[in-house]
Amino acid sequence: MSLAAGVAVGLLYNVIDVKSPAPPIVALIGLPGMVAGEHVIPFARMVFARVTS
Repeated sequence: MSLAAGVAVGLLYNVIDVKSPAPPIVALIGLPGMVAGEHVIPFARMVFARVTS
């Protein structure tokens, strides 16, 4: 859904001849880090639960 929304907005920007305020490559590289960071604590809890049981 997110990809489709992005494509739709990109098409709209092209139709109205506006430059896209795309994030720099650094932000795009940081996105997977943010996603991984969201899973660190739940993963650590799971590992800790297995070690202590």
